[in-house]
Amino acid sequence: MILAVNLKNGTIFKNENGHVVQVLNYQHHRKSQAKAVVRVKLQNMETGAIIETSYRPEDKFEDVAVEKRKTVYLYSDGASAYFMDATSYDQFSLPVEKMGRQYKLLVENMEVEGLYLDGRFFSILFPASVIMKVVETVPGVKGDSASNVTKPAKVESGLELKVPLFINEGDKVKIDTRTLEYVERANE
Repeated sequence: MILAVNLKNGTIFKNENGHVVQVLNYQHHRKSQAKAVVRVKLQNMETGAIIETSYRPEDKFEDVAVEKRKTVYLYSDGASAYFMDATSYDQFSLPVEKMGRQYKLLVENMEVEGLYLDGRFFSILFPASVIMKVVETVPGVKGDSASNVTKPAKVESGLELKVPLFINEGDKVKIDTRTLEYVERANE
């Protein structure tokens, strides 16, 4: 059993409704004389839905045994994304809407962590950031050096994001997988 006060970002457990959820954001609040409250933002691992709720610190939840294995993204047919277990070579599909916006980060033959519950493929976990090549962007204007000026760019997966003016086509950039925003230019 897991106490609500022991939850942290990334923890996977069964909530009070019996759904398998993952903690996206965790905050412990206590206001003067009021009782403490644990506020969490959860993602339902089956549907991909985001839930915001709060618990008492003494609330208990069922722990879920999750196995993580290397998994390779193969391709997508628009409705589902197809993955292969890197050790057993078994192939699995995952509905695109279950992955949410992170689906836009997938590139063929990309390695991700596959989550397996009770021996069956359940979902994927992205690393904190990924490095991708910029395939399309407008040239930066020389002398335009006001702070925080950005321009649109498209990376190899098709994701469009804002990048600084000094980024050119062919450059590799690091992208935060949670926010889908530019982090820095990659040195690879």
